[in-house]
Amino acid sequence: MMKKRFHPLTWWIGAIVLAIAISLADDIAFNVAVVAGISFIVFTANRSAIDKTPWSGGLWFALKIALVIIAIRTFIGIAIGVPVPGNTLFELPILYLPDWMAGIRIGGAITQERLFFAVSEGVHIATLICIFAAATSLTSPHRLLRQMPIFIYEFGVALVIATSVLPQLVSSASRIKSAQRMRGIERRGWAGVALPLLEESLARSLDLAAAMDSRGYGFSRKRSRYRREKLLRHDLTVIASSLAFIPLAVVAF
Repeated sequence: MMKKRFHPLTWWIGAIVLAIAISLADDIAFNVAVVAGISFIVFTANRSAIDKTPWSGGLWFALKIALVIIAIRTFIGIAIGVPVPGNTLFELPILYLPDWMAGIRIGGAITQERLFFAVSEGVHIATLICIFAAATSLTSPHRLLRQMPIFIYEFGVALVIATSVLPQLVSSASRIKSAQRMRGIERRGWAGVALPLLEESLARSLDLAAAMDSRGYGFSRKRSRYRREKLLRHDLTVIASSLAFIPLAVVAF
C-alpha cells in the first residue's frame, strides 16, 4: 500500500517523461508494459486512504476508451488509407474515390505492414491517454492547482474545471445508480440516470459559482499559501525512475 503523500507535480512530471519515452520507443510491447506498470501503481494507490481521490477511478474509464480507440484506429487503417506494400493478408473490395483524393483508397489489399502500422498507432494514442489518466487518478487537481504560478492561475482554474467534468460525471452516475438500487429502483442504461445527473451537475455549478463569489475570487491578485508543498525523497525517486525510461527507450528500441 502507498502510504506516503506525494507532491502533486510528481505524477504529472512522470507522466510527461513516460509520454516522451513511448514516443521515442514506438514499440507496442513497450507501450503495453508501461500501461501495465501504471495500472499496477494506480491499483496500489487506490487501496490507500491517503492517496485516494474522487478521480481515482479515471484510469479504468480511460482503459475502456483506449480499447475503443485501438479498435477504431485499426478499422480505419484497414478500411481507409494509403496502400502499403508488403505481405498481403487478405483483400477487400475497392471503392474508387474522386481524382482529387488520389492516393487514398477504401478497401484493397490489406498487408501485414499496413495492419501493424494501424494497430501500433492506435496503441500509441491509447497509451498516452492512459498515462495522463493515471496522473489524474493519482493527483487531486485542486492540489495541483495550488502549485501553479499566479500568472497562469486563472487559466489553471478553467483547465481544472474543464478536465474535472468527465470524472465527476462518472462519479455522479455511479452514486446515482447506487442510490437507485438502495431504493429498489432497477433501471438499465442512461435513461434513468440522465435527469438526476443533469440536476446534480447544475447544482454543483451553482455551488461552485457561489463559493468562488463568497471567497472574493478575482478581486485581488495577491495570493496566499497556508503551507508550501516540497518535493521529498520519494517524489524524487519516482521522477528519477521515470527519467530512466528515456535512455531505455532510446537504447533498447
